[in-house]
Amino acid sequence: MPTEEQPWTTTPITEELLRGAVELERTERGVLPHRLPARALAQCADAQLALAESQPAGVRLAFRTAATAVELDTVPVKRVYAGAPPRPDGVYDLLVDGRPAGQATSYGGDTLTIDLGAGTAESTAGPVCTSRFTGLPGGDKDVEIWLPHNETTELLALRTDAPVLPAPERGRKVWLHHGSSISQGSDAASPTATWPARAAALGGVELINLGLGGSALLDPFTARALRDIPADLISLKLGINLVNADLLRLRAFGPAVHGFLDTVREGHPETPLLVVSPLLCPIHEDTPGPTGFDLDAIATGEVAFLATGDPAERAYGKLTLTAVREELARIVAQRRADDPNLHYLDGRELYGEADHAELPLPDRLHPDTAAHLRIGERFAELVFAAGPFAGAPAGRGA
Repeated sequence: MPTEEQPWTTTPITEELLRGAVELERTERGVLPHRLPARALAQCADAQLALAESQPAGVRLAFRTAATAVELDTVPVKRVYAGAPPRPDGVYDLLVDGRPAGQATSYGGDTLTIDLGAGTAESTAGPVCTSRFTGLPGGDKDVEIWLPHNETTELLALRTDAPVLPAPERGRKVWLHHGSSISQGSDAASPTATWPARAAALGGVELINLGLGGSALLDPFTARALRDIPADLISLKLGINLVNADLLRLRAFGPAVHGFLDTVREGHPETPLLVVSPLLCPIHEDTPGPTGFDLDAIATGEVAFLATGDPAERAYGKLTLTAVREELARIVAQRRADDPNLHYLDGRELYGEADHAELPLPDRLHPDTAAHLRIGERFAELVFAAGPFAGAPAGRGA
């Protein structure tokens, strides 16, 4: 710990110290990492999207230092849903030279109280959270602090008992991934336990996670963001949110997927691009959305979801996960004639019936930590080790 002879060193938090963020907003108190650019948010006044993209899934501070003690001041945003049980606090994961070396739970911060029935939200200011990590090994080392994947986090100050430099580039491939709340990390226990983080660690790649809870909706501004972000490998996990929101019919879904892929390809014409269909989710396999809260479960202190559509409505073009998978497989097969670097993966290869029997979805929609880790390990095996991302050249995302 710092002494009078060796006081704390405060290092400004800048873009050079952050990985996984798309933009950094300067605030009155500090900086706020964003996973979509401001120009994208200006095109959609949706509170759900704004909340999801400001939650720093995959965002981490990365620096080199001889420090044995680190402090990080933040202002987390705690979400409280009226009538629902409390959500778990966010978690900070500390890695030293790529290995787990500590964890801290967020506290304090601002509170966002959401009343889903009334459609209102109220924000209340709260105290600063200071996360402390001590007893780090001496000598120069690479340190990463992964920010909570499910909690908006404003960064105020980084203090150490030795100087800090940005972590050196390791020449690793940059993997850009887009998906839904499962890709963002719901309901993993910590940021490095989300399936993309696990897959990235096993694959030896740098992760940029554009998993957007409730907001993987084939929005053109998201496609343009993906187009403009340098990357060596890109994956798009599509479909579940479109069913959740009952947003599109089959007639519009196919052209929307083509348009999304066309836009991404404008910036990445030859980059290995993987389309992943939804994981198994029994409530929506053959029943359309929208998805609703199970109010009976909430009354008993649990959170669970229901499919509220009618299976007969698939005949009229309503989307189910079965329909989404069929259409995505068809579109990729059609486009591969002109795009050999485009690939398809059925999400049930990552989490299927046998997995659901062993590790069921606790809320009927999102995997738990054990399932996240399994999905990440499967992705690394099927995609990085021997699949479409194996042997892809690095350099474009550097």
